[in-house]
Amino acid sequence: MSPALVMGTGLVGASVAQAMTRAGVEVHLQDARYSHAVVAASRGAGTLTSLDPAAYQLVVVAVPPGALASVIAEALETYPNATVTDVGSVKGVVLAQLRATGVDLARYCGSHPMAGSQKDGPLTASPDLFVDRTWVITPHDTSAAQSVLVVRRLAEMCGARLVTMAAQHHDEAVGQVSHIPQLMSALVAGGLLDVPAEHLQLAGQGLRDVTRIAAGDPKLWRQIIAANSGALRVELEELHEDLGKLIAVLDDPDAVEAFLARGRRGTQALPGKHGSAPSAWAEVVIEIPDAPGALARLFTDIETAGVNVEDITIEHDPGRPVGMLGVHVEPAASGVLATAMTDRGWTVRT
Repeated sequence: MSPALVMGTGLVGASVAQAMTRAGVEVHLQDARYSHAVVAASRGAGTLTSLDPAAYQLVVVAVPPGALASVIAEALETYPNATVTDVGSVKGVVLAQLRATGVDLARYCGSHPMAGSQKDGPLTASPDLFVDRTWVITPHDTSAAQSVLVVRRLAEMCGARLVTMAAQHHDEAVGQVSHIPQLMSALVAGGLLDVPAEHLQLAGQGLRDVTRIAAGDPKLWRQIIAANSGALRVELEELHEDLGKLIAVLDDPDAVEAFLARGRRGTQALPGKHGSAPSAWAEVVIEIPDAPGALARLFTDIETAGVNVEDITIEHDPGRPVGMLGVHVEPAASGVLATAMTDRGWTVRT
């Protein structure tokens, strides 16, 4: 895999480069925005120097979706000895575009790490971004076995959990679990522009949870949605039908309860920690002051209590300078944690 070239040093590209560099791979960086590559290099992602094109063993293409096919095709022609992969979020359209070019695709195997953020750029990159996250490998019918193996090694090097899918299957899946949630979040968030300011004062953490991912870059998501519009249209039509059914039964409490119960069962269908079966955690809510060092002191006290934290949520009190930290633990440990925190002077909500 060494030396490797990462083309595109935004959040995902720079994070891949950091992870490879940490693992001992010699990584070289390119970006159409040279300043991004400079920042990524300064944060341990690799070097800005260039080698003879024939020297590269791996090329990772991490450019926006609209440019993927052309950059991948260029990489296959420019770097004759390199396995080429990409980290784009849509695969079927890209593969079709590549096939239309007539370029030999034996050294190409697509991939998609299911990790990211509503924030972008190399300043937000981390070599641990992919640890315990799903990384989808999408070989095609002419991918060389060696190319697939190299891409699998890359994902493993980044600490990810591997899943293999065909390109079209991948696009259907990410449409359901990633692209549709993005559109629904944007739909709810956009509606807030028509809500009176005094009403927004009542907003709690639930609304912030639903709208958080709507803060993503519209220019990037425009390309993703356009590339996967076929799969998304099917999902949106089904959602449209479900919404019509809900409107029709809105005055029927039993039907509404059944609708909500179905939603609750849906949350329980999601995989749990590290991809395991979902578990029911107990929540201990601790009040924390909005002051420097308060959160660090609280986590130190939790560590001292000897309780393993499975997950956390933070909700801000709109009327007071305090927050509510929801600490999710094993049910048997909730009483131990609540007692320990109370003994250390924290206010615990039950």
